[in-house]
Amino acid sequence: MDTATASRLLEALVPIVRAAGAVVMDLYRTDFAVRGKDDASPVTEADERAEALIVPALETLLPGVPVVAEEAVAAGRLPAFGRRFWLVDPLDGTKEFIGRNGEFTVNIALVEDGEPVLGTVFAPAIERLFLGATGVGAFVEQDGHRRPIRCRAVAPAGLTVVASRSHGDAAALDAFLGGRRVAALTNAGSSLKLCLVAAGEADLYPRLGRTMEWDIAAGHAVLAAAGGRVLTLAGEPLRYGKPGLDNPHFVASGLD
Repeated sequence: MDTATASRLLEALVPIVRAAGAVVMDLYRTDFAVRGKDDASPVTEADERAEALIVPALETLLPGVPVVAEEAVAAGRLPAFGRRFWLVDPLDGTKEFIGRNGEFTVNIALVEDGEPVLGTVFAPAIERLFLGATGVGAFVEQDGHRRPIRCRAVAPAGLTVVASRSHGDAAALDAFLGGRRVAALTNAGSSLKLCLVAAGEADLYPRLGRTMEWDIAAGHAVLAAAGGRVLTLAGEPLRYGKPGLDNPHFVASGLD
C-alpha cells in the first residue's frame, strides 16, 4: 500500500472509531447487563452496538475487503478472508469496562500479507486516540491536539515493563523478566499496553497468556509505525490470519 492511500484510510478510520467510542460511552454511563460467551469471556451490549456501527462503515470504506470482527466470530460468522482483511475488536478490555476503570479500547486494524499495516486504538473514557500506519507514522490525539509518537530507547536505569491488569501469570512474568534490569513494573488494561510502548511511556510488554488477533492487531500497527515490534517467544515476527485467529505468547518492545 502506498503512503498516500495509507494516510487516507487512517484518517477515514478516525470518525468511525470515535463514533463507536461514543456508543460505548453511552452504555458505560448506564446500568448495563453482562453476559457470558461460549469461551466464558464477558460481553455487553456495548460490544455489540459498537461492532454494528464499525462493520458496515468498513465495508463502505473498502468494498469487498472482509471484516473479521470479534462478536460476529463468536456468533459463528467468520467470513472467508485472504491476504487483505480488517480485524475489529469493538471493545477490548471488557473486564475493564465492567470494572469501570476506563482502560478499555475500540480497535480497528487493516491486515495485508500477515502484517497489520494500519490501525486505530481509541480509549473513549480517557479520551486518548492512538493511530498509526506503515510509512505514515504513529500519533496520539488527546485534548483536541494530535502529536507524533515514537518508541524510546531503554533508560540506563532499566526497563519500564507494562503487564496486563486483568490477565496473565505473575510467576511466568517474573521468570521471563529474570536477569533483565527492570526499573518499573506497571499494569494497564486492553490494547493500551501496546500503545504505551509506542508512545515511549513503557519499554516492554510481555504477553504470556492467550490473546486473539483482533485483541492486538490495531495496537501492533501503532507500535510498528512508532518503531517498535512484536515477536513471538521464538523471536519470529507475529503474523496475522493464522488458523483459529489465536496468538502465541509474544513480547512487544520499543527501541533496543
